[in-house]
Amino acid sequence: MPDTTVTPEHSGEASANVKIEDVGPALKRLTITISPEVVMEKLEESIGALGHETTMPGFRRGKAPRRLLERRFGTTVRNETKNRLIADAYAKAVEEHGIQPVGEPEPTEPADSLELVAGKPLSFAIEVEVAPSFELPVLEGIAIKKPLLEIRDEHVEDRIDRQRRRHGELNPITGDFQPDDRLLGQVSVTKRGDESPLFENEQAVIICPGAEDGGKGPVLGMMIDGLADILKGRSVGDTLTIEAVASEGHEREDVRGATLVISFRIMGAQRPAPATLEQLLEIFSVETVEILREQMRMALQHQRDQEQASAMREQVYKHLLNAVEMELPEKLSASQALRTVEGQRVELLDRGMPPDEVERELAEMRNDSEAQARDRLKLFFLMRRLGDHFKIDVTEQEVNGRIAAIAAQHGQRPDQLRTELVKTGRINEVARMVFEQKAADRVIAIAKIEDVTADEWNELLIAEKGGAAAKTTTTKKGTGQKTSGKATTRKS
Repeated sequence: MPDTTVTPEHSGEASANVKIEDVGPALKRLTITISPEVVMEKLEESIGALGHETTMPGFRRGKAPRRLLERRFGTTVRNETKNRLIADAYAKAVEEHGIQPVGEPEPTEPADSLELVAGKPLSFAIEVEVAPSFELPVLEGIAIKKPLLEIRDEHVEDRIDRQRRRHGELNPITGDFQPDDRLLGQVSVTKRGDESPLFENEQAVIICPGAEDGGKGPVLGMMIDGLADILKGRSVGDTLTIEAVASEGHEREDVRGATLVISFRIMGAQRPAPATLEQLLEIFSVETVEILREQMRMALQHQRDQEQASAMREQVYKHLLNAVEMELPEKLSASQALRTVEGQRVELLDRGMPPDEVERELAEMRNDSEAQARDRLKLFFLMRRLGDHFKIDVTEQEVNGRIAAIAAQHGQRPDQLRTELVKTGRINEVARMVFEQKAADRVIAIAKIEDVTADEWNELLIAEKGGAAAKTTTTKKGTGQKTSGKATTRKS
């Protein structure tokens, strides 16, 4: 395995020898040795600062004898100094040697086992997953198909019906659950065999799936096969027990591959009653049905343009995935998995997808195979490199503009949505989405574009999915066949 040993020049700051080794796919080990002089200097600084700040009985502030300070605080001072030296030396090594970490650094031995001794060097080793090395393929002249999607009157009427259901009243019911009914309840999740729950919530929601959903639906972010059958014949007051296997790419590392037992007590249920056309006119602040239809048509045209652009970008993503080989980090970290989920959430909202459907899509994605999860990780590195290749920059104005567009599609004020994105930590995902889309669009600009009809496009999707009916007009990031979470129930 190649390794590099670097001895930095003394510059008045912390001096250290750094050896960098490749110890696995996209995994580096940094062995850092801090000189005895620096160890002594930092210890003296820490003891000196302690002496100035500490008051001890019988002594004025800053006048306590050094031997008393060391006797009382020596262990604490050495541990704090040691941790600070390790953190500073690691950060400096990463910066000076151009290392691009993608995961959290992990020491090869616990910091508690390292002893900081005045006059002796401090040596430690840290392993960290890094961005893999690879070359971009030829980007010019990629064959891209552009689906031509026509907005027809029936699409407009369907959107009006959807808006009526979305803005309708929710009436309480007790049983005989039907598609789109909302079940409210208390939920707890436990690993099979464990006694203590991993997660509890007093206000969880399950939406009853319909025939068009294949009878399956999301529960706590996981797609459950046969959910419609599970809910059949149930009523308020019942407790459902559902077992599901979490995917290996789940954003929570502690549940990956585990069988989870979900207990859901139905505390209430609601059935949506569609709003009337008159109510919808008032909600959208328009005077006539004709104006409402025109507004719905314009919204559909915007969504059509978003879907069309997304379909073309997906072809760029697929081309890059097939054309580039790279060594990926062996394990998908929780932060990487969470970033993928949140990035997909923002992108689906950007396409104008209603929140309930977004959650369903995310549940489907969590059930992806490990190969699909690694393809998404691979795509993250590809798009970052592609953006750097084209020198893509994302401005604050572009981020705010995209937030405003998403807010308009979902009937929110831009400032409210921005506050929500900042609070949930998704604001960076908006910037990353804009970055990746701009990079993909640069490839599309130099591609060979072929127009295809909507029917031709759907035939391509059906063929790609092995003959299964295409659910949407676009594909999702990642390739391969989906695997559904298996679920069983026990009546309680």
